[in-house]
Amino acid sequence: MVTVYDVPAEKLILKVAEKLKGCDAIEAPAWAEFAKTGRHTEKAPAQEDWWYTRSAAILRKLYVKGPMGSSKLAAEYGGYADKGSMPNRAIKGSRNIARKCMMQLEKAGYLVSVEKKGRGISPSGMSLLDNSAKEVYDEMKA
Repeated sequence: MVTVYDVPAEKLILKVAEKLKGCDAIEAPAWAEFAKTGRHTEKAPAQEDWWYTRSAAILRKLYVKGPMGSSKLAAEYGGYADKGSMPNRAIKGSRNIARKCMMQLEKAGYLVSVEKKGRGISPSGMSLLDNSAKEVYDEMKA
C-alpha cells in the first residue's frame, strides 16, 4: 500500500491541490491575492492558486507531524527576516493563513479538532492523501 511517505512531497502537494480546487468548502479569501505569507517575505505569492497549494501542504504536514495548532504551523512556514546589517533572525509565518486554511479543511471534513493539541487529520483526509499518493506513485512508475 502506497502512503504519503513513499512519494515526493512536491508532487503529492500539487496533486492534492488540484483535488482541493474542486471542493466547495475551500476557497481563497478576497484578501489572499494581496497578502504576504509572513514578515520574512517581501511580496505576495506569484501563483494565482497558492491558497490551494498551501492548504494541501498543511494537510500533508498534519498527516506527517501529527496534530498541531496554528502557531506551530506558522513556525513551519516561517523564514529568516532580513534585519539589515544585524544578523538575520528566524521568525514565524502568517498565523492567519494557517488558521483560515485549517478552518476550511475542517469544514470540508479533512481535519478534526484534537483536545489541547490543535487539529489533526481525519480518516477522510488520510484517504484523500493516500489515494493521491497512489496516483502520484503510478504516474512515476509509468
